[in-house]
Parts: sequence; structure tokens; C-alpha cells
Amino acid sequence: MKSNVSVCTGRSTRGGGRRLAADPGHPGRFTGGGCVRSAGLHGEGRHRGAPYRDSRPADGDPNDCAKVKERMLTMETPEAPVRLTVLSRWYLYAIHGYFCEVMFTAAWEFAVNCNWKFPGVTSVWALFIYGTCILIVEQMYLRLRGRCRVLPRCVIYTVWTYLWEFGTGLLLRQFDACPWDYSGFRYNFMGLITAEYAVPWFCASFIVERLVIRKTLRLRFHDGAEDGWSTRRSVAAGTAGGGRRGKDANGFLKGE
Repeated sequence: MKSNVSVCTGRSTRGGGRRLAADPGHPGRFTGGGCVRSAGLHGEGRHRGAPYRDSRPADGDPNDCAKVKERMLTMETPEAPVRLTVLSRWYLYAIHGYFCEVMFTAAWEFAVNCNWKFPGVTSVWALFIYGTCILIVEQMYLRLRGRCRVLPRCVIYTVWTYLWEFGTGLLLRQFDACPWDYSGFRYNFMGLITAEYAVPWFCASFIVERLVIRKTLRLRFHDGAEDGWSTRRSVAAGTAGGGRRGKDANGFLKGE
């Protein structure tokens, strides 16, 4: 692999700094002009450790050394990670709600009818309902976390869940598409919401904030290659352009 990395040392060689002296401890390394140049293998027919003279002048210019330092710092500094987009977070919240509803209905069927088949049921509408509902709960959490404690926040989340369930259920009922009906519960209202679910919704709100929203907000994307494994292309492109190394998707330098 072609590689030329210059490290500024602040020392210059005799004779005007134009000559390169071999470093006995590192074959293929030459010093001169206040910088140490590590010369890789260039061209065909060269062998490891063979003498090589850098064709670029080494005049010990402090500005050149400063540029070298700046370039190396730029190469070694990983780019800042990027927060997940709203759509990405909505997708995670939708999958979480969808999964929880399937597990809850399966557990309910087992507790009521002792059904060992654990048939969990839900609707595709649940993806949109849960994804949007939890995304709004996320914004509530960001605004309320410094104003009140977790239990009052969960009460607010529970009230919002009831309002959201009633509103979406009423809208879907206009098209005969509402997938739930609480008419069999004693304290239901229009079959769209029921007071018996207050404790489950409160517990679900607590889990959503502490385990789902907080963890999702900590997730980050790293700018780089197309995916976390496609580093060969970026490395090849970087080494072909003047010996610079490419970066992978996590912002770390990669080299052969």
C-alpha cells in the first residue's frame, strides 16, 4: 500500500537540510528538513527495507510542518455522530408498540382461557397508532423531565394515551376499520376506551419512557461509508488520492 506520512520533529540536517539521512532503527525511514518522512513501497520491483529517497524537497519550512500536523489531525479526528431522524425513531416506536400488543393479547388469552397456543392478535393500524403516540410521548418527556418526577409524567402519558386511543378509534370507526372494541368491559366509553386499562397503560408508559424513549434518544448514526462493512472501497479511494487513508462508517481510520 502506498503511504507517505510526515511527522514534524523540529530538527534540521546539516548542509542546508537538503539531504535525507537513513534512520538505522527503521529501514526505509529518512530524516531531513525538520521532518521525519516514513517512505512506503512505491512502484514495482521494490522490496521491503530497500533504500528510497523522497523526491519532494525537505527544506525544513515551519509552515510545511504546520500543514502536515493539520492534515494528520484532520485524518485522525472522527466525525461527530448524528442523532436518529424522526422517521427512524418513529419506526422503532411503532415496532415496539406492535410487538407489545401481540405479547399482551397472547398473555391475556392464556390468563383468561388457559390457551397454550398463545394466539397474539393485532392490526396493521397499530403500527401507525403506536408509532405516532410514542413519538408525541417522547416530546412530552423532553419538555417535562426537568419539571416533574417520573410518576406524574406517567400519569400525563396515560391521560394522553386515553385521548389518543379514543380519537384514533373514533376516526377508524367512521370507516368501519376500528380493530378494538371494549364493549364487553364494565367501565367502557363508547367501546373505544375503558377504565380497566388504566393500570396497564400506566405501566406501559413507565416502560416506554425508561427503557424505550431514553435508549432510543441515545442512539446515533456515524457518517461514513454506505454501511458499517463497506470499508475497502473508501480505503482504496483514500490511498489512491495521495496516500490518504479512508474512513469507515464509524468515523475511524482504516488501513491495510
